[in-house]
Amino acid sequence: MNAEKPFVPYSGYPMLALAVILLVGGTANFFLRFVSLWAGIIALVAAVVILAGFLAIEPNSTRVLTLFGDYSGTIKKSGFFWANPFLMKKNVTQRAHNLETSQLKVNDRQGNPIMIAAVVVWRVADTYKAAFGVENYGKFVEIQSESALRKMAMEYSYDNFEDEHAEITLRSSSTEINDMLEKEISERLAIAGIEVIEARIRHLAYAQEIASAMLQRQQATAVIAARSKIVEGAVGMVEMALDALNKKGVVHLDEEKKAAMVSNLLVVLCSDKSTSPVVNAGTLHH
Repeated sequence: MNAEKPFVPYSGYPMLALAVILLVGGTANFFLRFVSLWAGIIALVAAVVILAGFLAIEPNSTRVLTLFGDYSGTIKKSGFFWANPFLMKKNVTQRAHNLETSQLKVNDRQGNPIMIAAVVVWRVADTYKAAFGVENYGKFVEIQSESALRKMAMEYSYDNFEDEHAEITLRSSSTEINDMLEKEISERLAIAGIEVIEARIRHLAYAQEIASAMLQRQQATAVIAARSKIVEGAVGMVEMALDALNKKGVVHLDEEKKAAMVSNLLVVLCSDKSTSPVVNAGTLHH
């Protein structure tokens, strides 16, 4: 038997009534002696044996039953039941669990040390595998989840700064990364009959020893990109200004004056600080 099978127990209420009758009858027999003393003793022993077989199962809880080491089945239905008192009854819950992995220090694809952690939502789908496939399925989920997270972090770059051609990175491709993490963990936990409901990255950052340097690099890259856009826009504005002056004939500029005008406009438009204009009180040619 390598798969879960259902076990159908008896209703607990008729057996409870029988146990009460035997208990009351056996006790009364000691005082009133309706029948022989041995009959009263047998009734009391039978009542105790019956009482040992009662089960109260809550919703989303199960009982895995074994008889002298042999798997008998799993009770998944909630309620009040009675089963063979000699059956060993192991409680396996099918409620959803949250696992927050510890922050792992891992080298990404480029060799940069990063800190990464994940949240995994899981539940038991196959009670037979959870009870007999692994020693401790809760600990098994924790270890395998961290192992899958570590493996995935080593296969992808943190971002695109050093790996410009990477289509998927840990930082920018959260949906794809979470889907792959969920698939990887599900494959590892299949042996324990565990269903992964959701898996996602909850913490992602550079390790402390390189965090400052990486932040400076990101800031420098952002400044360069912003400056590039500013210069591109400034050149277009200067070109439009010269064309408008030329078409409307407002002023005629030789090449030297055009160069001076272009230089002044670029300084005004590209400067990161407010400029102070200088008013020329003389003529245009002095």
